[in-house]
Parts: sequence; structure tokens; C-alpha cells
Amino acid sequence: MSKKIVIVGGHGNVSLRLARILGPSHAVTSVIRTAAHEEDIKAASATPLLLSLEESAVGDFTAAFQGVDVVYFSAGAGGNGGEERTKSVDYEGALKVFDAIEGVQGTRPRLILVSAIDLRDPEKIPAHYTEEDKAMSARIRGAIPVYMKWKYEADKNLVKRDAFKWTILRPGGLTNEPGTGKASIGRTHMTPTISRDDVALALAKLLDREDGAGLAIDMVGGETPIEAGLDAFIKKGETDFLG
Repeated sequence: MSKKIVIVGGHGNVSLRLARILGPSHAVTSVIRTAAHEEDIKAASATPLLLSLEESAVGDFTAAFQGVDVVYFSAGAGGNGGEERTKSVDYEGALKVFDAIEGVQGTRPRLILVSAIDLRDPEKIPAHYTEEDKAMSARIRGAIPVYMKWKYEADKNLVKRDAFKWTILRPGGLTNEPGTGKASIGRTHMTPTISRDDVALALAKLLDREDGAGLAIDMVGGETPIEAGLDAFIKKGETDFLG
């Protein structure tokens, strides 16, 4: 069944791939902050909508979400503008979208949010981490501490909300290599890297997985077909990712 979809952060590398997958069969609107990206959005089989996570009001996003089935949040400052802009986009922008969904009259859309692996309380190391995982985590946290901080704060805010259904996808290091259609999904290690093609495919597969509500799903490169990996993890229903 065709769905109405909004992708926030529509010009991102993963978002454009996602639009190309979903656009032919669904009504996809991609939110962008500059008209210069409109042709790229149209070429990806989506309809562009000009809104800014930093400047547009919550009500503008609520209006865009009215009557929508699923909202994807795949926006980020990309490390540009230092901590101030990272906080503005990755944290405050995310909360603006959460608030906007809560403001929708009638049936609220589901949210599928793209986050990142290893967002957690730095004092609580996951029990399944190997020494290699711990070393990789330390390197990442040392390299991009501001990003890790504000993405984590946004995720913490989201998991406390119950006014709408949400699912979080937490990919590892991203590449532009062709997708394989396979991954390691669930309680993963920190490596190997994952293709943006495969992240977009996983996001597309989550479109119809309402049973994935309330879950945070880690994803790195692997050998399990993506649909099968998602299905297995969703059936487990593990939710303790922030620990």
C-alpha cells in the first residue's frame, strides 16, 4: 500500500538513496533548506519542501506532517559550524521534529530516526563490546565528541516520548561502496563499516515494520540479508541501548 512519507534532511547522502527506493511506489516529500537542492530531490523521485530545522517554526513542520504515515529524520550538521550548529541541528532540530509530530491532529506519523552506533552513557560500556570495540569507541569519542554528545541527548529525549511511535537505526561508519544487501544487525560490534546503500535499504525495510516501535537497532557490515536481520532483531525486542 502506498504511503505518504516525509524525509527531514532530504538532501543527505542516505536520504537521497532512500528517496530513490521509496519514491516510485510512495508519495515522498523531502525537506531541504535551500532551493539549490530542488532538482536533486526531483531526480530522486521525491517532492522538495523548503523548511529549515534552525529557522522554521515547529508549526511549519507540524503542517508538513499532517496526514503523513512515516517521517524519516536523517538530518545533521555534518560537523560544520562547531558545537553551536551541531547542537542547533542534531539536537534542537531533532526535538523540533519530535514536538511537531506531537502537534499533528488525528493519527500521528511514525518516526524513523537515523542515529549512530555507540551513542550511550560513556560510563556504561555495553557488555558485548570486545577490547577492539572499546578502542574504536574511544577513538570516535575523541575525534567527534560534540557530535556524539548532542546526538545522544536527542536520542535520550526521544526514548522518553510516548505520544507517537518511533524506531531508531544506528549505523556504524559509512562508506559510498555499492551495497551488498547484507549487514550485521542488532547488538553489533563497532566494525566493519556499512554502505550508505545498505543503510537506505534498511530504512526502506523499516517503513512497514510497525512492530519495530520503541527499538534502537545497531547496524554494521555483515553477511545477514538485511530484511532477515531486521526481522530477527525486532522479534527479540531488545530496548536497552542507552545503557
